[in-house]
Amino acid sequence: MVAGSGLDTVIGGSTRDAQKAATLVKQAVACEHAGDRQGAIDSYRRAIECDDAADTIFRLAFLLDLSGEEEEAVHLYEELASRQDPPVNALINLAVLYEDRGQWIKAEKCLRQVLETDPNHPRARLFMRDVTASKDMFYDEEHDRDRVRRDALLDTPVTDFELSVRARNCLKKMQIRTLGDLLKITEAELLSYKNFGETSLTEIKEMLSVRGLRLGQGLEGGAYARVRKDIIEQLRGKASDAILNKPISTLDLSVRARKALQLLNIQTLGEVAARTEAELMGVKNFGTTSLEEIKRKLVEHGLSLRTLD
Repeated sequence: MVAGSGLDTVIGGSTRDAQKAATLVKQAVACEHAGDRQGAIDSYRRAIECDDAADTIFRLAFLLDLSGEEEEAVHLYEELASRQDPPVNALINLAVLYEDRGQWIKAEKCLRQVLETDPNHPRARLFMRDVTASKDMFYDEEHDRDRVRRDALLDTPVTDFELSVRARNCLKKMQIRTLGDLLKITEAELLSYKNFGETSLTEIKEMLSVRGLRLGQGLEGGAYARVRKDIIEQLRGKASDAILNKPISTLDLSVRARKALQLLNIQTLGEVAARTEAELMGVKNFGTTSLEEIKRKLVEHGLSLRTLD
């Protein structure tokens, strides 16, 4: 902490008895010199009641902090920090207290106020490096903890949730084993599956809702594109790029099957293989005949529709 403020003006316009305040400040200084810290604190408190001079508030805050009265010290430093042209040393001491409490954003704000007027202030620059390092470390740890918790939740088997036998059996047959798998499925895909009805859908949506989740969440925005890209990359071990990049227009598909793929914005054979049977069956007017037709085309090229494994 910085022990001296170098302040000699009354700020705030609330002078009530400057002469009495000056006398009490002298008493406080004498107590400090005599080693009577509590006596000094009492005198400074009484002086502030008469005149809220910035240097008096600073000395009181400093002594309170040394005495372990951190809450009151912070309150007084914050009072100084809120004033126009706040004392530099008050901002630095407040930043140190904030850092000790793990309030790095507030500490950084105080130090930035100092560096805006004096970019080369040695103490402010030193403390800013410490605060930045502490803040980054904290956020990295928080990020890691959040990631671990999220991954653990997504890896939770769907059998751990309270679902009806019918809903569980349908998910099992669709090879949806974890919560993460379920978030990559849309309502249309579930409803397109045999024996999966509105009741089971409502049941699953309610289960997800109480956890702040929803169907299809894992396929939104950039995540959707990354999932598809990752799946196609995995297919490179089964087929050449020439096969995976083969345009759908060259497969001699029926009009209905070709239109269904267009609705899904599927352009290549690899993109077809990256889809599940349920995804295709979820397209309007896409039936078993079209599904079998596409599956045959994939087999001809050594591929198959994706399964959730």
